[in-house]
Amino acid sequence: MSSPVSAIADLGVAALARAIAQGQFSSVEATQALLRGIEARRDLGAFLAVNPDFALAQARQADQRRVQGQAGPLNGVPLAHKDIFVTDFAASGLPTTAGSKMLAGYASPFDATVVTRLQQAGTVTLGKLNCDEFAMGSSNENSAFGPVRNPWNLQRVPGGSSGGSAAAVAARLIPAATGTDTGGSIRQPASFTGITGIKPTYGVCSRYGMVAFASSLDQAGPMARSAEDCALLLSAMGGFDERDATSAQRPAQDYAALLHAPRPGATAAQPLLGLRIGLPTEFFPAALSADVAAAVRGALAELHKLGATLVDVTLPRTELSIPVYYLIAPAEASSNLGRFDGVKFGHRAAQYGDLMDMYKKTRAEGFGPEVKRRIMIGTYVLSHGYYDAYYLQAQKLRRMIADDFQVCFQQCDIIAGPVAPTVAWKLGDKADDPVQNYLADIFTLPASLAGLPGMSVPAGFAASAEGAGMPVGLQLIGNYFEEGQLLHTAHALQQATDHHLRAPAVQPAPVSGGAAGEMSGQMSGQTSGQTSGQASGQVSA
Repeated sequence: MSSPVSAIADLGVAALARAIAQGQFSSVEATQALLRGIEARRDLGAFLAVNPDFALAQARQADQRRVQGQAGPLNGVPLAHKDIFVTDFAASGLPTTAGSKMLAGYASPFDATVVTRLQQAGTVTLGKLNCDEFAMGSSNENSAFGPVRNPWNLQRVPGGSSGGSAAAVAARLIPAATGTDTGGSIRQPASFTGITGIKPTYGVCSRYGMVAFASSLDQAGPMARSAEDCALLLSAMGGFDERDATSAQRPAQDYAALLHAPRPGATAAQPLLGLRIGLPTEFFPAALSADVAAAVRGALAELHKLGATLVDVTLPRTELSIPVYYLIAPAEASSNLGRFDGVKFGHRAAQYGDLMDMYKKTRAEGFGPEVKRRIMIGTYVLSHGYYDAYYLQAQKLRRMIADDFQVCFQQCDIIAGPVAPTVAWKLGDKADDPVQNYLADIFTLPASLAGLPGMSVPAGFAASAEGAGMPVGLQLIGNYFEEGQLLHTAHALQQATDHHLRAPAVQPAPVSGGAAGEMSGQMSGQTSGQTSGQASGQVSA
């Protein structure tokens, strides 16, 4: 029989918080146990930086708060942050790279609001997690520091861009992580790795201190084992922030309370009685993988047993979401990434002739292929003569996509369907065809363009030989600020199923590990003189 300490890695956020509060073990013991697990799984390439000293110092403070009776619901719970959120280097020793060589050596002088709020809630920061460069990608193969591997199958991708967050949670290295979602970067990796992740309504979580990709789309959210865990984290992360002009001016919500609140007329056997779930025809095309379709249909059948009514609806402009997104997002990226020129912070070319030559060489050396591709697309669609033909038309279609959702919500309360057309593919399978990567986002992009909340909930596993037992996620989409209803629905499903409780078996390390694994534990010791005093305005668009 295992001791409470040896079972720490198996506990989610809620269970771990309760165990620490009850004194079954200390936050220091939990932190030490998880740090050992992180060190043992460098093969995943999930972590870019770890600072044990900082983490243990925070854990000791959490234990002291518990003794003094000042502990909150997340006190002492260790987690890690996607390396898109800046972290105060002087305080934490954790650099911020956004998965790019362009920011190698950058030492942020402040914490992102999401980081600050979670620390104020009592969490312990273990480190920074790998991601696609500047959050651009669907497979986490675009990181300058090496790919992340899916813990269910080390030869497959974990999804992106929050692949490091998803892989670390799925592998039981940490109970939870932060992620960001621009076009599906929380939901898709959550689906590919069998965990729960939620992208809240645009504006619920502050973007201050989040390295910008596409400012009108980027949104932070939690990634964890269960809906209950996500609710606890989102309660701490969300709320108005005067430093973010796009932050929604509404009070912070207690999502954990909303998750447990019973529906009017519901029963213990049917907690979803009266809930109408819309199934868009466009989310179930003939080309949908049989493995995905079977798992999603199975989850929908469980929701029906729990009292929900399934309603057919339509989102007629679903296919247009791909060209719309890949015009708007690159356009905003080309503007946001214009600040990375080697002048104020980050990488600077070692040899150059004049100022213009320094700009060119710095950006050529610092940015990876996918980032360059999107900058070029974005610059093109914003250029004179093409703005009206491409960017403006895309914005008009974006409004029409959002209107389609509102028509649906007149017939249903939430929308459900697959997260992605397939399960996780093998590393390198789509590396030479970026369009195939883009097409994988077809079911997540519409909600992102509309600014709606969406989440991925474990729905089952692929049964075919081709699917190789990989996880499948069910996507739930709600109307604006209806995160509580999504979490309540997901929680009801997870009380009736055990997909979210299953963990991948540890596999032999691959022959050639990613560079990210080698960086774990090294970057925490790096320093930089490039800590721009203007960083808050430069990094957090």
